[in-house]
Amino acid sequence: MSTNEQNPCSQNLERQDAKFAKYAKEKKGRREPSPELDRLAQRVIGVVLEVHTILGPGFLEHVYEEAVCIELGMRGLRYQRQMTLPVEYKGRRIGESRLDLLVEEELVLELKAVEELRPVHLSQLVSYLRAGEFQLGLLINFNVLRLRDGIRRRVWTG
Repeated sequence: MSTNEQNPCSQNLERQDAKFAKYAKEKKGRREPSPELDRLAQRVIGVVLEVHTILGPGFLEHVYEEAVCIELGMRGLRYQRQMTLPVEYKGRRIGESRLDLLVEEELVLELKAVEELRPVHLSQLVSYLRAGEFQLGLLINFNVLRLRDGIRRRVWTG
């Protein structure tokens, strides 16, 4: 696909993002990520689209995680896998949590291979954003026929 052609999946995500941006502006204290972070998110969406195009739905999460890591590396994107985040309560460390991938030290990528995304999956992503003080995260469910139906974007500004 040439750089002048627009991917239909990208158009749909842009519409979803526009809806979310309108919602976020209405929320006090919310702001959209920088254009650079948004461009990174679009590149990562390209990565997961490529993985889904080749593998399709039906595998377990760890298979997709491995493929995403390979594709990120091929595209020159740095990532940390299964990164541990401390969990604190009233200033005391009470445990830890692991996020699937952190791309370029700022974009949280949470991967799923489930029948359908549930509110708890979005809550998990938001918890990772909050715990690591990250602004943007993508929740990806590979167990769908069209991957655009399995992508959720969340912003957290603390």
